[in-house]
Amino acid sequence: MMQKKSRIVLALGGNALQADPKDTRAESQLVTAKETAVAIVDLIEEGHEVIIAHGNGPQVGQIIATYEAAAQTNPGIPVMPFPECGAMSQGYIGYHLQQGIREEMKNRGLDKNVATIVTQVVVDKNDPGFENPTKPVGSFFNEEEAKILMDKKGYTIKEDSGRGWRRVVASPEPLDVVEAPIIKTLVEAGHIVITVGGGGIPVIKEDMGALKGVPAVIDKDFASEKIAEILEADYLIILTAVEKVSIYFNTPEQKELDTMTIGEAKQYIEEGHFAPGSMLPKVKAAIKFVESKAGRKALITSLEKAKEGIQGKTGTILQ
Repeated sequence: MMQKKSRIVLALGGNALQADPKDTRAESQLVTAKETAVAIVDLIEEGHEVIIAHGNGPQVGQIIATYEAAAQTNPGIPVMPFPECGAMSQGYIGYHLQQGIREEMKNRGLDKNVATIVTQVVVDKNDPGFENPTKPVGSFFNEEEAKILMDKKGYTIKEDSGRGWRRVVASPEPLDVVEAPIIKTLVEAGHIVITVGGGGIPVIKEDMGALKGVPAVIDKDFASEKIAEILEADYLIILTAVEKVSIYFNTPEQKELDTMTIGEAKQYIEEGHFAPGSMLPKVKAAIKFVESKAGRKALITSLEKAKEGIQGKTGTILQ
């Protein structure tokens, strides 16, 4: 069972913000965020220090698509740069989580503050991901529109599974979190912090230490792991759509795992058990966190089973 008063980084999956992936209305997200807050406040109520991270794929995509549609209707409307869209999504999602968490804490008589930090995450300008962008973002275009955008904007645009042409950006690895000292100060003062939303706003360091936002998407699980390391967290909890990690997933031989050692996890990765766009980054992030310092643990489970997971009753523990 998890010890009391642990420092936990909680990485929320997409289902924690959108119960129905097709329903992208802000009103629906606020309702889902309030439901998600129950599981988060369960941890807070037990006395843990909780730092919350989350994805932003649908939200940032919607923001970009809105600007793209507006620009097509009125060429005088500029398309918002990608880093700024990421910042918008952090504020928008953070606001909903703040509402939900604050309301749930008030219902339980807990007197704590919760705040969202618009977070920049440093990446290497020479990261191999920039050489071959693969992460699709924004609207679909026909081939003619795509060529115009590539010429005018310098976008990398690729055909997407017969559905049309779509912009793609890099997915570099996170190296550092710019606002980490502020986040640490808030956590140590007893506040609840929402940070590295959507993996953080990717920035590169220029000469004289200036920071420059770049069009990229940092994987939320890797960013969560990085801030967990920096904050000396005891646990990294990655919440997803399934209760436990499985091998031979979706086959008659499917086997759910209660625990994994580092060696077993690496072997399963080598054998190809985890899908690249789904469970693989979660397992890799868990491995990296557990390897970063003796005694650290990672838990992968569903939002609905989070409370049971922290009690050691379900989920997959990596230690």
